[in-house]
This record gives sequence, structure tokens and C-alpha cells, in this order.
Amino acid sequence: MSRSSIQAPRGVVMVRPHHFKPNPMTAADNAFQARDDKRAPDELARAAYQEVTQMAQGLADAGVAVHLYEDESTATPDSVFPNNWFSTHSGGHVAIYPMYSQSRQRERRSDIIDALKSEYRVQDVIDYSGLEKDNVFLEGTGAMVLDHIARVAYVVRSNRANDVALERFCTHFNFEPMVFDAVDRAGKPIYHTNVLMCIGTDFALLGTDSISDKRRCREIVARLEETGRQVIELKINQIEKFAGNAIELEARESRILALSARARAALRPDQILAIEQSARLMPFDVATIELAGGSVRCMLAGIHLSRRTPVAAPQSLAVEQSA
Repeated sequence: MSRSSIQAPRGVVMVRPHHFKPNPMTAADNAFQARDDKRAPDELARAAYQEVTQMAQGLADAGVAVHLYEDESTATPDSVFPNNWFSTHSGGHVAIYPMYSQSRQRERRSDIIDALKSEYRVQDVIDYSGLEKDNVFLEGTGAMVLDHIARVAYVVRSNRANDVALERFCTHFNFEPMVFDAVDRAGKPIYHTNVLMCIGTDFALLGTDSISDKRRCREIVARLEETGRQVIELKINQIEKFAGNAIELEARESRILALSARARAALRPDQILAIEQSARLMPFDVATIELAGGSVRCMLAGIHLSRRTPVAAPQSLAVEQSA
């Protein structure tokens, strides 16, 4: 578990919201969203703030480089999910994505991109956000689950993953697209690929029950197994509890799989044993944030870039915070 992997980033960007709430503009096509009528809006906001704070601290304590940014706006309720509007790639490449909801288009922040350029080696930034004017969308590593080793982009068809934008991304970043259909328990298309799929170095979590075309499902499993990975199949009830919404990270002593406490509880003992052959499970309580239809993986934008100058953080400094 100690060897490094280009699949598992050593650093992440997180955004801590001050006015979190489930986004009414995305509820129509995100069946994973839920309501909480027992808590007042300010209580939900405080709880989400604390969940991000505790998760950032936990990851930093494990040795992950956490770049924590504040969002004090009331106009960006989903800002806690930065993985949708940008991604980073080895070789110094950054992509900025076109977002489906107008409220989510406001999440893009030049200060975050500038900070990455300052601290990491960034060769170029490819900005696809102008495609929004043509109603063409591709919501980052929510819409795509990327195999950085085999260079495959797995994508569930949805209104948040346009074929034109996907083709452009794959051409620019040297990925092969592998597109498929997936539905929830009610037969409704699943809005983001990363709620049913997670690719680690030696394993992959996959919601096979949700994939409509079983022949295509077998092709996906075979493609993953060709890379030497063990495919751990997830049931629909596990997907509903965000068991697929996880991310492998490089920590101080080993690779870890960051996921929610709810997701961890949904995994069977044999699935946990299989994962822990390669990565240590690190669950976080993000129950409030999960009301917005995303979980731990959505909260983390992985940094697949090289630092300009390796920095050893002082013992007293756990996370790098920015306004």
C-alpha cells in the first residue's frame, strides 16, 4: 500500500461554504438530493461548515496536502463540490468545465487557478466554459471518472455530459471515452458518473446493477480488469448511500480511500477487505452535505500536478487556507 500511484493525488482543493443549502436549481435531475425539514437553514449551513472543517483537518492529519478555500457567497449553494468545475492532470495541465446549472457556473474562481499556478507547475489551462452559451456541458470529474493509468474516461450519458465536450476533452488530454447508460432504482438516468464508480490503483468500485446495457457492463468490467484491477461490484442500495462516491488519495504512510461514513457503513465486510488490500478506508461524517446530492468524492478536486518547490508543512499547520 505504500507505493505511489498517478491515480491517487497527494493534494486536494476543498471549498468551505458559509451558506450551504441543497440547490433547488439542480434538484430536478439529481435524485440523490434530499430535504431536511427538521433543521433551520442557518443550522444546515453551520453543520456543513463543520463537516468540511473536520474533513479537511482529518485529511491533512493523514498527510494529504489540503488547500482549503472559503466561500461566503449566498449565490453558490453547491460550491462545496469543486471537482465539477475544474480538474488537474499530470504534465501540468488544467481543465475548466462548462456547468449545466447557472448557479453552478458562478462557482469558477480565478483565485484558485492562480494559486495552483503559483504553487504547482502548470503548463496550460484549457477552458471549455464558453461551451455553456451553446448549451454544451461537461461537469468535470463528476461527469467523468478518469483512469489516469490506462487513460480511459468513463462517462454516464446525461445532460451534464455532452458528447462534443467529451470528445474535445479526450482529444486534448489523451483519454479514450467509454460512454454508457445508467439509471437509478426508479429508472431515471443517473446524473453523474462518480456516484456509481470509483477507480483506484488496484481496484475499482462499480455500480453494475445500475448499468442498463449488460453487455456494455461486461465490457466495462473487462476493461478495468485488463489493467489488473479487482472490480468490486456495488448494489443499487449501496449506490444510494454514496458507496461509489469515493476517491483514492496518497497519504503519508499509505494510500487511503476517502468516503463518507454512510458509504462506509453500506459496504460489506468482503468489499472492505478487498479495498484494504490496497488502500486504508478513511470515512468522514458529511451527512448534511450529502443532502445536496453529492458526497466525499465530489468535495475533493484532486491535484495531479508537481509542486514548484517541495514544501514540508510546519507541524502546527495542517491545512492551507485561502479566502
